Amino acid sequence: MEVISTEEVHARTLEPNYDRASELKAFDETKSGVKGLVDAGITKIPRMFYQSLESLNNHPVASDNQFIFPVIDLEGVDKDPIQHKEIVERVRNALEKCGFFQVINHGIPVSVLQEMEDGTRRFYEQDNEVKKEFYTRDHSRRVVYNANFDLYASPAANWRDTMCCFMAPNPPKPEEMPAICSDIMFEYSKQVMELGHLLFEILSEALGLKPNHLKDMGCAGRLILLFHYYPPCPQPELTIGTTKHSDNTFLSVLLQDHIGGLQILHQNHWVDVTPIPGALVINIGDLL
Repeated sequence: MEVISTEEVHARTLEPNYDRASELKAFDETKSGVKGLVDAGITKIPRMFYQSLESLNNHPVASDNQFIFPVIDLEGVDKDPIQHKEIVERVRNALEKCGFFQVINHGIPVSVLQEMEDGTRRFYEQDNEVKKEFYTRDHSRRVVYNANFDLYASPAANWRDTMCCFMAPNPPKPEEMPAICSDIMFEYSKQVMELGHLLFEILSEALGLKPNHLKDMGCAGRLILLFHYYPPCPQPELTIGTTKHSDNTFLSVLLQDHIGGLQILHQNHWVDVTPIPGALVINIGDLL
């Protein structure tokens, strides 16, 4: 069996007979996504997924536990003025220092969070012929499922499938949604919008503004749901699920499952965001 280094593998992507455009097109036309490759039993990932060595190693991972990821308890935020003031101050500090925090006691039942995870898994693990109905690169559609929204533009594909759904202010009709998870998508969206309104009030106050300032600007009027699915990868040293990025949003609310893998870049080091049961990860986006 031939054993080669990661550097040698990446070097082979420069071979003149490699037709990346054809590989991308063939992959996309299967409408099966990354999960389709795994279901087919591949043992080597296609070259289109090879990340550059710079992308894989551009920042060191923190080796100590000095950084404590902020966890903010929202209990009492609407009832106790003193508690409310303390929460606003904690949010201000978290966003000034790293731009991220986790919230607990945020008002969304754990049962809803769990069903959202389960619904996402049901969508991706259902029969591929059913999923194909939603596979598209036409972003005028209300529900879009594909592998990498920037598949043809990015230097390397991420090992990830995604479904995107525009839920507010004009949600899709039920018949436009995946039947296997539409109920929880509507319920989860409703709950996240309520949490979002609260967070924008807290953010406004943290900025020294009136509570409704950001909402009156329209910051809380839209909601896009993104459902990411990361299948097991036979060569994880060559690729990555999500490359370094910032969110082009006002605010992002992220539901992690128990597996983890999320990292934030803090003081030029990658820091793990350890999943907390029932918690949600909040981060400010480019627009804010």
